[in-house]
Amino acid sequence: MSELTPSKIVYTASVTSSGGRKAGHAVSDDGVLDVRLTAPKETGGPGTGTNPEQLFAAGYASCFTGALGLAGKEQGVDTEQAEVRADIGFGPEGESYAITAELTVRIPGVEKATTQRVVERTHQLCPYSKAVRGNVHVDLVALDG
Repeated sequence: MSELTPSKIVYTASVTSSGGRKAGHAVSDDGVLDVRLTAPKETGGPGTGTNPEQLFAAGYASCFTGALGLAGKEQGVDTEQAEVRADIGFGPEGESYAITAELTVRIPGVEKATTQRVVERTHQLCPYSKAVRGNVHVDLVALDG
């Protein structure tokens, strides 16, 4: 597997986390992101804060939506009103845990087959998709718009 490295870094996000996923805190260097971390009820936690999977889902869905615009432009499909839902699964794997991802995409007014074609191209362009390729199982689901 080859390493994908940008030719130029145009932005760096910096977040400091303490306390871990069960009773932690994460804050960005600019203070815009400031969240309390707690484990979800499904894993024995109180579920009163956010968790790493929710944060990853938000990032992946947002990034994929942006890349969808690039793929849509290539294929002549208007993706401005598109919705992307990221479902991040978390469960035991070997001695630790692993995640899965399912991305569900709906582009209003666009049929499922066309959406699927745009989604598959987006998966090649999206930085998050590139980052997890070969490491995380990702299902791509296109819906009728």
